[in-house]
Amino acid sequence: MDEERDYVVFTDDEGNEFELDVITYFDFKDNEYAILADCNCGCEECDDECDEDEGLYIMKIVTSEDGQTEEFVPPAEEDMDELIALAEEILSEDCCCDECDCEDCDHDDCNGEDGECTCGCHDKK
Repeated sequence: MDEERDYVVFTDDEGNEFELDVITYFDFKDNEYAILADCNCGCEECDDECDEDEGLYIMKIVTSEDGQTEEFVPPAEEDMDELIALAEEILSEDCCCDECDCEDCDHDDCNGEDGECTCGCHDKK
């Protein structure tokens, strides 16, 4: 059974709307965060496992006092190094080399030392 995906719509400084796919949620220092990706990754179809290295974001989730709405806000700058390291660890656990449909992925380089993905299509920052 396919898992339902979360999508969030953002508006940039010029008023343009764009949609990001929530890859996963995680906790850090008693706060909830999300790893989001721009689903315009160049794949023919963006499926559950296709995560190119372009357009990856980490956002803090702030819930309203009444608990009815959530807001995605940029994390504190001083936490970014730790958040990036944690996000890379989380994403490496879910390496999709065996299932990725991206035409640009060279699967000959997958599953390097210690089972890590070395093909480059999953290096997200």
